[in-house]
Amino acid sequence: MKLYYSAGACSLSPHIALHEAGLAFEAVLAPTKTHKLPDGGDYYAVNPLGYVPLLELDNGVRLREGPAIVQYIADQVPEKKLAPANGTLERYQLQSWLTFIGTEIHKTFSPLFNPATPAETRAGSVDKLANRLKWVDGELAGKQYLMGDQFTVADGYLFTVTNWANPTGVDLSAFTNLLTWRARVGARPAVVAAMKAEGLLK
Repeated sequence: MKLYYSAGACSLSPHIALHEAGLAFEAVLAPTKTHKLPDGGDYYAVNPLGYVPLLELDNGVRLREGPAIVQYIADQVPEKKLAPANGTLERYQLQSWLTFIGTEIHKTFSPLFNPATPAETRAGSVDKLANRLKWVDGELAGKQYLMGDQFTVADGYLFTVTNWANPTGVDLSAFTNLLTWRARVGARPAVVAAMKAEGLLK
């Protein structure tokens, strides 16, 4: 398998999942600013949409969209319990988390990376993030991970997007459960390995 990623982007989530799964893969840097691959190729030829992540399977099939990719990875190694079994209520709860993270947190961070975003829009995004993260903080009370005692791919996704708080100036200091959870997730060997591979840790 090949994972096309850009350092620190949302593709860190499947990068973490692949390390957690212990699957063999090749990580291919696809910078979202230049779209130039290490071999000189154009990333748009791989993914016409131009963004990451993209997972290319060994048979050449390409899978897009992070929440779908991480569930595919999890299902390759069910014994690792990175996602509950398909068809169970717990699986739908995982999908609920992945959807919430993608639509309510990931996308709300997006305007904060654009220097052209008007101040009023930026302030609105920060307020919405604070509201959503306050709720997440409450959900994490008394839990090791989002789904309870078991780390899942939803944890990897939330960790990835909350990494963006510092570079965008979003203050997480009020969310003590979230910060404790971030420290726990950040210490996992697979998370450390993925972050080192992307140059985010030395």
